[in-house]
Amino acid sequence: MEIFIMAVTDNDTLVRDFVNTFNTQDADALAPFMADDVVFTAYGDSPVEGRDAVIALWKGVFANFGQVKFETVHQAVNGDVVIAEQIHGLALHGGKLAPVMNMAVYELRDGRIAAWRDYTNPAYASTLLQA
Repeated sequence: MEIFIMAVTDNDTLVRDFVNTFNTQDADALAPFMADDVVFTAYGDSPVEGRDAVIALWKGVFANFGQVKFETVHQAVNGDVVIAEQIHGLALHGGKLAPVMNMAVYELRDGRIAAWRDYTNPAYASTLLQA
């Protein structure tokens, strides 16, 4: 996989662009935002280590959901740490969009995401998706 160097002006913009890229449902388009050794951890799940593994995870998510629409509500930047309150709009195939609240923490290194932690309530998210 070829990775392109991105020209990003600041960490706030990088994370906002990363979150907006989810709306394309193209997991490969997420690759340029992440370090080779990125670690993604979703609340309650084991960490996923490495860019290729994280891309594979999101390919599976995009295949399983009819819609994925991420939106940033609030975002705070402190150097190389970005904290973002987000709405992860998810819909199963044929289902309605469920607004799943999420808090994400991104640790950046050399203009790329090196660590990414999502905190949400998976049980509540599941009830929203079944509604």
